[in-house]
Order: sequence, then C-alpha cells, then structure tokens
Amino acid sequence: MSSKSAVCPFDYGNEAKTPPEVLAYRDCGGRDQTGWRVRVVPNKFPALGIEGDLNRQGDGMYDKMNGIGAHEVIIETPDHNATLGEMPEHQIEEVLWAFKERVNDLKKDRRFRYIVLFRNHGEAAGASLEHPHSQLIALPVIPGSVKEEVDGAQRFFEQKERCIFCDIIQQESAAGVRLVTETDRFTVLQPYAPRFPFETWILPKQHGSHYEDADAPTLQNLAWILRTTIRKLEKVLERPAYNIVVQTAPVQDPALEYYHWRMTIVPKLAKAAGFEWGTGFYINPTPPEEAARFLREAGLG
Repeated sequence: MSSKSAVCPFDYGNEAKTPPEVLAYRDCGGRDQTGWRVRVVPNKFPALGIEGDLNRQGDGMYDKMNGIGAHEVIIETPDHNATLGEMPEHQIEEVLWAFKERVNDLKKDRRFRYIVLFRNHGEAAGASLEHPHSQLIALPVIPGSVKEEVDGAQRFFEQKERCIFCDIIQQESAAGVRLVTETDRFTVLQPYAPRFPFETWILPKQHGSHYEDADAPTLQNLAWILRTTIRKLEKVLERPAYNIVVQTAPVQDPALEYYHWRMTIVPKLAKAAGFEWGTGFYINPTPPEEAARFLREAGLG
C-alpha cells in the first residue's frame, strides 16, 4: 500500500485524540496527520499490555502470567457514519490489507501465540465506539476453543488425509441447501447445526491455514463477498448488531495442511442463558437451511 505526500484538503479530525498510529493508508499528510483512509492505533484502554515479560509461574495448583499482548484498533474510514455494507469495496479491501500487515508484523514477536481479529457492530454486539472500526488482540497463549478446533481438524486429517473444511466446502457447494453464495475464491454458507440463528461462514476455496498469507486477489474478492454478505444480513434481519471474527491458525505454527481459515459472522439475535452456559448446548430456532434460503432470496450477489 503506497502513500502520498501532499497538502491535505480536508480535516477529518480526532487524530490528536488517539494514540500514535502504527499503520496508515493515506492520500496525503504525514504520520498522525489528516488525510488517512485507514488508520491503525493502539487501543487507549488495552486488554493486554505490550511491555514486559510473561513471567509464567505456578501459584499452588494454579498458573499465572502477566497480561502481555497487543491490542489495536483498525479505524476503517474517516466517515463517522459509514457502515460495512455501505463502504466501497476498495475501502473494505484496504481494511483487510491492514489486518494482514499488522498480523505479519506482530507475529515477529515470539511471545505472541495467537492473534484474533474481530469487529463488533452495534451496542448489542459489544461495540463501545460508533465510528466504524475493527480490533486486533495478540495473545501470549492459544485459546482453548482454538486449540480444540485445530486439534479436531488434525484428527480428521489423520483419519482421512483430507482437510475437514475443504470437505465441508465441497459438500455444501454440491448440496446447495445451506449455501448462501459463492465465487471462484469463496464459499458463503450457513454451517450445519449452528449455535446461533443466521451464523454465517465465509471460507476460501483455496486451502490455507493462516489469514495473513492470503494473496492480493483473495483479499480483493473477500472485500466484495464480505460487503455482499453483510448487505444480505442487513436486508433480511433489518440491520442487526453482529460480530465478525477471523478464525485462523496460531501465528507461530507453520502452514497446516489440516486447518483452514475463515470468517464467521454472528448476528445478535439470541442470547446465551443458563441452559447454554450450563451445558454448552445452544438452542437455535432458525434451521440453517431456512436461513440460507432467506439470504439467497435477498439477492445482492
């Protein structure tokens, strides 16, 4: 991504109110000045701090470590009122490039084992800022849910010598009942037995375990498919709050032949309550086949 040096004709504001940027794509101006299109800054109230040592130690039968990591905000556009479904594709593509660049930079720090990229849209989804933004948190541990999924994918591969996600793409594309849309590079589907109504997966057709290894044509097509999918969900569900998570392999692992990165979108239509917390089971009143049909009929792609 290139930058230009010129006199900025517009004052977007708020640059002085944020921490110093760590990445920006801009039309003009210098660091921490106006003229940016996408801007990445450290979170002012980080969940984890980047300075210091992990200092892992036992505490009787327990283990503890310092809260070391990185927490960054990807400011997606200078337009305070823009939504993901309304942004032009090239703007979304630049956000996806910012994801890639920041992960590839942060993974050089060997303390970080997993980097989660996510977007909270709407108060019900946990968004604390109205301005369009995503977040990145680099962790010194691999989350248990991630390890469980990666390990399960490895067991499947050991038994069948195939990636389970590649099998899912092939089966769902052939069956069509849970398929939302597809391009030559991506398949969008409602997963079998989803936890939440309208839970949506975006999977690259070309096998790859790490999001940060995606090439330029893949990110370009992902921008279109992400915008189209969000617009479908907004049309069918009347602009719901939602979470988007990039689910990818641990950053210090090599390329894995048995794991497959994806994006998961979860509209906030239902809440986990006592039954869900107590059992790990989820009650979903909307069959994925019905959700897929609604989204297909919404058009837009």
